[in-house]
Amino acid sequence: MSNKIPVTVLTGFLGSGKTTLLNRILSEEHGLRIAVIENEFGEIGIDQDLVINADEEVFEMNNGCICCTVRGDLIRILGELTERKDKFDRVILETTGMADPGPVAQTFFVDEDIREQYELDGIITLVDAKHVNNHLDDNTDEVLAQIAFADRIILNKADLTTGDALLSLKRRLQEINQMAGFHSAIMADAPIAELLDIGGFNLERAVEMKPNFLEPEYPFEWGGIWQLPAGHYRFQLQNGPDPDMAFLRSDVSEVSEAAVLALAETVFVEFSKTAVPLVHGQTIAEAGKCYRLQLDGQEIYEFAYVTETPEEIAVFSQHTPEEFELRLLNQDDTEYTPMAEHYFNAEHEHDDEVSSVAIELPGLFDMSKINAWLDMFLQIKGVDIYRMKGVVGVKGESRQIVFQGVHMIFGSQAGKPWGSEEPINRMVFIGKDLDESYIRRSLESCLH
Repeated sequence: MSNKIPVTVLTGFLGSGKTTLLNRILSEEHGLRIAVIENEFGEIGIDQDLVINADEEVFEMNNGCICCTVRGDLIRILGELTERKDKFDRVILETTGMADPGPVAQTFFVDEDIREQYELDGIITLVDAKHVNNHLDDNTDEVLAQIAFADRIILNKADLTTGDALLSLKRRLQEINQMAGFHSAIMADAPIAELLDIGGFNLERAVEMKPNFLEPEYPFEWGGIWQLPAGHYRFQLQNGPDPDMAFLRSDVSEVSEAAVLALAETVFVEFSKTAVPLVHGQTIAEAGKCYRLQLDGQEIYEFAYVTETPEEIAVFSQHTPEEFELRLLNQDDTEYTPMAEHYFNAEHEHDDEVSSVAIELPGLFDMSKINAWLDMFLQIKGVDIYRMKGVVGVKGESRQIVFQGVHMIFGSQAGKPWGSEEPINRMVFIGKDLDESYIRRSLESCLH
């Protein structure tokens, strides 16, 4: 029997019920010693208030659980938990609703220290049975990934839809993932015991879906090595999916795919820096510098490169050569092809239309004003609001008011007393085409 710590990843799109399930795990007398790692999407932290009130990063619960908050440093906090592993038996990791669970799962296979201490037991995906079809119709990447990687799928909020609709949804999800087990739930009341001890994340299926699953993520999709005689060259590109592309040339001493992979660890740092813009006709002069090729306004773009001696050069590009018809030609129009290349596991990017608006305002709201504005706002923008949540103060109320909403469904409840604490309203709205300045002005006008 393995002595590694089993880890269950809990995922699901915004508003699917992850926090509700997490609250159950943290509050029930289930007899399990569980460490919970919780994360969220947004500039200000609200989930910690929704789940439990604490200032520490790692704190213990009276039912044997340990709760952690983490902001992107998963490896570090897992390492810290190993020093306290006598306090718990397993880990449940709740991802942000905007997350592709693939990179999280990947951590447990590619990081040597984590692999020695932990094993990924399974991925649990919650879906909002009433609203998930909208996201499937939109081909929302995060939702598709969460469903595809799941070992168990919880059809939550089953009471908000019909039996036939629920059966139809299950069939639709099974077309994406035939291997997952399904549970219907109301208020995330799926049996905890049946979600644990799955027996291992299906790595073979993950690799089948994404062959480079076990590779680290990089901010580029491709790298290749050319062997070139001395001469004048030009990189030629055509229009592609973006109006520009990050592009870096590096010196290399070996021609092999392994050399491309070895260089990736060095050059990826440069891709995180501000790239130098380069327009058609200019020269890619410096090795190791990230350029941003401007690819807008014409059909063919050329960028010069000159070498005085024979050499091997490596190139890393944000997109694959096929997307921009990348070619390398010399002054006689002879084309050179890479002698070695590798396609990388590119970093996941959120849908550009989806944004997070975080608002912090001191003071107390006028209940009638804030209710009237929220009613109007949800009537106009409800279909585009994936999630909204917050902790606010209201005139005449001594306790915090905790509110949460998904699309046009909205609810609130009393939280902890403000006591001597100065009321600070903290709210996050996540959705499409959100106007932050309008939301902020509107909320300010609702203050007492």
